[in-house]
Amino acid sequence: MSLARENFAQEVSLADQDIDLAKVALYIAQEETPILQIDPYLAQLDQWAAQVAELIPAERYPMRIIQCLNQVLYKELGFQGNQADYYDPRNSFLNEVMERRTGIPITLALVYLEVARRLDFPMGGIGMPGHFLIRPEFKDVGIFVDAFHQGEVLFPEDCRQRLQEIYQQPVELEPQFLEAVTKREFLGRMLTNLKLIYINRQDLERALSVIERLLLIFPDAIAEQRDRGLLSYQLGKIPQAIADLKTYLAHFPDASDASMIQLLLSQITPEDA
Repeated sequence: MSLARENFAQEVSLADQDIDLAKVALYIAQEETPILQIDPYLAQLDQWAAQVAELIPAERYPMRIIQCLNQVLYKELGFQGNQADYYDPRNSFLNEVMERRTGIPITLALVYLEVARRLDFPMGGIGMPGHFLIRPEFKDVGIFVDAFHQGEVLFPEDCRQRLQEIYQQPVELEPQFLEAVTKREFLGRMLTNLKLIYINRQDLERALSVIERLLLIFPDAIAEQRDRGLLSYQLGKIPQAIADLKTYLAHFPDASDASMIQLLLSQITPEDA
């Protein structure tokens, strides 16, 4: 196991509230780039927070702090959503996002959250379908921030309209769409994005690596074990494939893909097994 993977595993084993999202995100990037140094990026987040702090007035109204965050992150530093190449894997690596000042909703949200955290301004991630948002963690604030769109402040009706824009059809805004996610769920969504990008690119080794990290966060994610089994089969890692696919069928014998999985298992399992 690489040092990056060891550090990742150690961090995600902590209680959810103790997980350092920036560190874990950088460990994800470090597995891609082993020479990556973590501390300079953490120091950069500290520096950006200090820049914002200089603008915050004595009366720390939430909207005023958001305005100061937006001033520094978007107007001074030039962060923006990567509309041109949304599925570039670099959009999922925090170091790349910080250097290139562009990313996807969840990684831009991560930068925003981490700078806000350093200002003692609590914010949380909102795992809306198709689009990740953040919101201040104050009772009855009722506003959301879209880090992908220049820190735009949204109300629930705006969130519904954003969903309709994404899905190109009327969408009912279910209450759970605007619920805060845990840190593990945040990381799970980041990694799932990256997994799908690699699968679509047929980069199976990297996709498998992402699934292994998802299983460190969610050891009981049986669907991820199935996917690990299928990728392991394609990569010629037959013992791992057999073990994972058997586990999947044991938990979901009536799954819609059970017959296909069973057929594959019959073809790859040694006769004396």
